[in-house]
Amino acid sequence: MAYMLEDIVRPSLSTLSLCAGLCLILVLLKVLQLCWKKKELIKAFESFPGPPRHWLYGHNHEIPQGEELSKLLVWSEKYSHAFTRWFMGFIPTLIISDPDYAKIVFGRGDPKSDLAYKFIVPWIGKGLLVLHGPKWFRHRRLLTPAFHYEILKPYVSLISDSAKVMLDKWEKLITQNKSVELFEHVSLMALDSIMKCAFSCHSNSVYDLTYLVFHRMRFFLPRSDFLYQINPQGRRFHKACKLAHLHTDSVIRERKKMLQDERELEKIRKRRHMDFLDILLCAKDENGVGLSDEDLRAEVDTFMFEGHDTTASGISWMLYCMALYPEHQQRCREEIQEILGGRDTDLGKMTYTTMCIKEILRLYPPVSGVSRQLSKPITFNDGRSLPEGLSPTLKKPLSLQVFDPMRFLPENTSQRHSYAFLPFAAGARNCIGQQFAMNEMKVALALTLLRFELSPDPAKPPKPMPQLVLKSQNGIHLLLRKLP
Repeated sequence: MAYMLEDIVRPSLSTLSLCAGLCLILVLLKVLQLCWKKKELIKAFESFPGPPRHWLYGHNHEIPQGEELSKLLVWSEKYSHAFTRWFMGFIPTLIISDPDYAKIVFGRGDPKSDLAYKFIVPWIGKGLLVLHGPKWFRHRRLLTPAFHYEILKPYVSLISDSAKVMLDKWEKLITQNKSVELFEHVSLMALDSIMKCAFSCHSNSVYDLTYLVFHRMRFFLPRSDFLYQINPQGRRFHKACKLAHLHTDSVIRERKKMLQDERELEKIRKRRHMDFLDILLCAKDENGVGLSDEDLRAEVDTFMFEGHDTTASGISWMLYCMALYPEHQQRCREEIQEILGGRDTDLGKMTYTTMCIKEILRLYPPVSGVSRQLSKPITFNDGRSLPEGLSPTLKKPLSLQVFDPMRFLPENTSQRHSYAFLPFAAGARNCIGQQFAMNEMKVALALTLLRFELSPDPAKPPKPMPQLVLKSQNGIHLLLRKLP
């Protein structure tokens, strides 16, 4: 009996030893692979010096949460044009802060970087934001009519209705010497607007997906999708994605049925405007082929993400800057009163207000960085270059050549470098919905300034924190005074 047990145990120990040896070899091979890759990356970025880094953490330990923008601005001033920033010890990116560098990058049409956008794909799918190549070009062509000036014009009244609901809430919340936290209200208003314009319906749901994606990107939670799915944060993220997809799919199915019903189709034709989904369902290429159900969902979810969170961020920081600079606030108010007092709703006539909005978007861009994946080597105007496959990132605001980059000065919008203002990116892959966003910001600002005087709360200054969009760590608190 003892011999039998010994015969059983001996092979088992031998098997375990063999497995342990194989695991050790695999780990060593992986370490050697990482070391070799890191050596190549150091060589590729050697002409772009940056701040000293830790071999394992890179620069992460030097950037506390909530201080990334200020830290990168300090480094941008120290290392002219561009510098290397390491995420952990093995993932570098070139941080560009010079408009001439930006012009070269955006002039090429390289695809978006996997490093920046791969974690968001399970949520928004492969829509215009992350596509590249012929499929991106086809989608861009099919979606362009949805953002035509004449299509966007009827949306102004829908946005106005949502903004008035928000302002009515603020009137009830006003108390003397007590500020109102605006971001949550603005976010709900932006979501309500996008639901009306995209689906012709209302919604009071708010996604927490942006925070979950940012959390995974910042802290480099399991890079493996399988490991992330069994992580509590991963399970929460995928559950939220599933709910968002179920909602989008149900709306698409119902609208398709309506388009097949002659009576319902006639009602849609008689509506004063076509919503985003109507236009997508009717869009056809030169072969008469439209978007698949999967592509429809991806584009709708992309529109929801880009048109909701980014616009809410832009409007919130816009109102904060108006409170911070009362002389500009009053000048905008006077311009708006003059235009709307004559019952003119042409947003294009708000020239000074538009300059202020653009200056605010430069200083507080909703998306504080844009990355590209180089499809071929790139050489900048000073002779420095990067090889194919690497990812330069443009951090905003970019350094300027005509004035202090952090000074609020709307009048200089016409004098600055055209690539110093990049809230909507630039080149062939610029934001297709930028006019929609500008319209929403103009409407929200006009209606707010006609009803309230805005002042900052000195006890609660905002703390900018770039997630997927730029938010404030402690909210955006303003003092509101109802105008007579």
